[in-house]
Amino acid sequence: MKVAEAVGRALVAAGVDHVFGVVGSGNFHLTNAMVAAGARFVAARHEGGAATMADAYARTSGTLAALSVHQGPGLTNALTGITEAAKSRTPLLVLAAEATAQRSNFRVEQAVLAHSVGAVTARVTTAHDAVDQAAAALRRARHERRTVLLNLPLEVQALDVPEGVPLGAPPAAGPEPVEPSRRAVTDLVRALERARRPVFVAGRGARTPAARDALTALAERYGALLATSAVARGLFHGSPWSLDVSGGFASPLATELIQGADLIVGWGCALNMWTMRHGTLIGPGAAVVQVDDDPEALGAHREVDLGVVGDVARTARRALAAADEGREGYRTAGVATALAERARWRDVPYEDEGTRERIDPRTLSIALDEILPAERVVGVDSGNFMGYPSAYLSVPDENGFCFTQAFQSIGLGLATSIGAALARPDRLPVAALGDGGALMSAVELDTVRRLGLPMVVVVYNDEAYGAEVHHFGPDGFPLDTVTFPETDIAAVARGYGFEAVTVRTPADLKAVADWVAGPRAAPLLVDAKVTRDHGAWWLEEAFRGH
Repeated sequence: MKVAEAVGRALVAAGVDHVFGVVGSGNFHLTNAMVAAGARFVAARHEGGAATMADAYARTSGTLAALSVHQGPGLTNALTGITEAAKSRTPLLVLAAEATAQRSNFRVEQAVLAHSVGAVTARVTTAHDAVDQAAAALRRARHERRTVLLNLPLEVQALDVPEGVPLGAPPAAGPEPVEPSRRAVTDLVRALERARRPVFVAGRGARTPAARDALTALAERYGALLATSAVARGLFHGSPWSLDVSGGFASPLATELIQGADLIVGWGCALNMWTMRHGTLIGPGAAVVQVDDDPEALGAHREVDLGVVGDVARTARRALAAADEGREGYRTAGVATALAERARWRDVPYEDEGTRERIDPRTLSIALDEILPAERVVGVDSGNFMGYPSAYLSVPDENGFCFTQAFQSIGLGLATSIGAALARPDRLPVAALGDGGALMSAVELDTVRRLGLPMVVVVYNDEAYGAEVHHFGPDGFPLDTVTFPETDIAAVARGYGFEAVTVRTPADLKAVADWVAGPRAAPLLVDAKVTRDHGAWWLEEAFRGH
């Protein structure tokens, strides 16, 4: 058996069941071996899309995914998606063929590329050790929650595995939950006992049912309000004490209540400039506690009064077991009334700026929230528009929102939605894109149609890179480089086999309601011509982070 086949089969035996990629000569045999062993291969039209699909699948499913790419340009094409995954600590195994011959057109320093974007690397070096080396790379990706590039030199792939070498690999276990120290739990409980207006902010490290349940119980004991970072949106859906997202997308009421807290506890949350609005959400005199299973994460973005090294669920359960009697805390009757009446963005009054030619993105998003089924999984691209779907489209839980924004690249939203859709086939996938990101990734509309996904793709179309328009326009700079003629994106989608509708007014959304009520035999693209007179409310804050 050749090394390529042995490695492919061993990885599937170790638990890899989804592989995304674009197949070329260098990864042909490896990918086919994985398919033969029982893995599902999802063929994208571009490696960049494949990388983000794999990233989103891993995030939404809670399992490790694999990406298979050709040597050289296959890897460089995928690099933006790999960077996003690496920055997000997504457990992802990148299987890259590697050309080592000095004169090969395909030769690049692949390990250097990976290190430069935050991924870690491994290499298959001999036929005798190939399976063990591949299994070790898989274990590292899963155990350390890292994006790992496994280089597979072409000449090694073609070697025969010696007789007697074991060809299987045991399933790779995930990391053991980190147990907090007793002292740390005691200090955390004391901080909670002193607080009268505590707020919990849960992040990526709390995106599990166990963490949600433990945090909900602890918050109830101490009267804490519940918020999330953008990547954990939906974690506390249905709780009357939920503030939804903390940070740039926070509603006015959520902002007011977080700023009024005397204790903010970040649970598996970086408390970075986005989640804390550059620190402006932390009120004068408020104590800040951070709980994370990675010691290096504590205080990485801002000074904390207490850092606790521990798994979120275990730490919350230990604190609950050591807690004293319950208290009202921040959960007063007045706060309950305010949350019921104006916690959601859609409850905030606004002046509709729509015309006969362009629909207000707030009006569009509120209407879509009412039309689309509640059981949905939403993927959001980056751009001026992104706050509208992130704030106005509700999601049922933490697996209903996939937010690939650690690298802030536009063009990832469609592939994000495909990966999330494959992880949650029981839900309606919704991709929210700007026109820039939609046209960057239009090739993956073919993937949506080919996979038979009943997806709704909503394009917030202002015929521009709106973030740049609204950032530089007020100062009188020329905008010809960031504005474009009107494009019929609905016609582009029809060319890929979509149903499509152009929306200029709320009345045009009847076609969306008809699609939802119908057989959904083909995916739907909504080309929404949105108003563009000014930037989104969160935009200037976002540019402060550049």
